Amino acid sequence: MNNQTSISKEHVDNNKAVRDILLKRGVRPEALPAAEDVKKLERRLDNEEKEVTKTINRSKT
Repeated sequence: MNNQTSISKEHVDNNKAVRDILLKRGVRPEALPAAEDVKKLERRLDNEEKEVTKTINRSKT
């Protein structure tokens, strides 16, 4: 794998192998639900953490 062409071919072959395995297990990747955006998830978790902290601080007083 010294050049870009062989790396690209290896990449395509690996992706095809992964897809074949998923299909054999009955998983169609295109039918899977979309995952939540990582940035949105991080913001949501930060907000939840802030709310928990506020709740804890209120209960201490």
